[in-house]
Amino acid sequence: MENSISRRSFLQKSIVGTAGLLSMPFLSGFKFSPNDTIRLGVIGLGRQGTGLMRNFMQMDGVKVVAVSDVYGVKRKRAEKILRDYYFKKGENTDITNYEHYKDVLARKDIDAVVIATPDHWHALIAIDACKAGKDIYLEKPLTFTIKEGKELVRAVRNNGRVLAVGSQQRSDPNFQHAVKMVHKGAIGKLEKVSANVGPFPDPYNLPIKPVPRDLNWELWLGPNPYVHYNPQLAPPISLDPPQNETYWAKWRYFKETGGGFITDWGAHNFDIGQWGLAKGGPVEIIPPGYNGREHLTYVYDNGVEMVNEEWQERKGVKFWGSDGWIEVDRAGYNASDKELMPSAEKEKEGDVPYEMGLSHLGNFIHALRNRKDPIVPVEIGHRTCTTCLLGLIANRLGRPVKWDPTTMYFVNDPEAEKHYHRDYRDGYRL
Repeated sequence: MENSISRRSFLQKSIVGTAGLLSMPFLSGFKFSPNDTIRLGVIGLGRQGTGLMRNFMQMDGVKVVAVSDVYGVKRKRAEKILRDYYFKKGENTDITNYEHYKDVLARKDIDAVVIATPDHWHALIAIDACKAGKDIYLEKPLTFTIKEGKELVRAVRNNGRVLAVGSQQRSDPNFQHAVKMVHKGAIGKLEKVSANVGPFPDPYNLPIKPVPRDLNWELWLGPNPYVHYNPQLAPPISLDPPQNETYWAKWRYFKETGGGFITDWGAHNFDIGQWGLAKGGPVEIIPPGYNGREHLTYVYDNGVEMVNEEWQERKGVKFWGSDGWIEVDRAGYNASDKELMPSAEKEKEGDVPYEMGLSHLGNFIHALRNRKDPIVPVEIGHRTCTTCLLGLIANRLGRPVKWDPTTMYFVNDPEAEKHYHRDYRDGYRL
């Protein structure tokens, strides 16, 4: 596969990530001095994007100068947040909002963009950003199809860009410690990984509702096949009186617009599972219900299985070894022996929501300044996303799927190959 990450390189990146920042060759582009201000544009201003914007704008040496969304009221909210913040700091900062993301990318004074749109837009916006010479913080899952991920890897590397994936658990000391213990053999031979992710997506069954006047629904759909509008796909807000989203957008839970929990939480917990396995992907994917299998199962070339199963209410990961076990989630860490526990209590980040972890965002800024890959570079994001998507494909076919993690392609399966990519609406192409 052209411009693909080699198996050895992937393993090196996975292991180095346990210790902290990656030590990779310099990427192309201007190297910022410590005193340079990095100018950001934020694309996608829902609940996640606005939260990321709030944290980036408060970082030293970072300034958010442009925002973009297809929903007018959310653009106005973001612009007001930024203007109020910089006014209180006594800074005269021009803030511009745009309906179309390409207007942000066209600005020569913007160094990097934060992309927090629905998943079906990730690949096209990120590839365009690479071509425009912008570095990128991209929300997970990386892309909507496997081919999109391959093309995004190519775009990042061919254009010498920094791309950080919003897989915050890789920056969490508890998850890092768990993987470190597994890699050093502290629980003996790894025998199984339990990754509590959640269910597959449902068919889109929400009732049709009128499209708000200031929401460009055609642009929200973009390359996605048409579905009718419902507020749960793009939660409404109010500026007067102030009222933010009261729930997460539910486009992620329908197969027409997302991958369900398989890609939403899988992008986190399957990612940690593969990190612990030190593998670039499974060799077989077995859907639930096949030959008595109760859960979605990924089989790796060493025979170890990663299973989407619930052993506790919280979403998390459990590593089972011949000599012990470790379980870790966002709320804590537990193990079969005290010697496997972290030596110090996990550092807290105040009242910052987990998804907005400052250490992870700070790692992105550090990567920009030093022209190095961040803790979750594009190749890891692509391989994790591919694992999630393979689970969807196997479930859709109702049978196991064979996969080659070296060539990153199906093994003798023309039927599965049909799901490598999907058709876009007229006017859009990869």
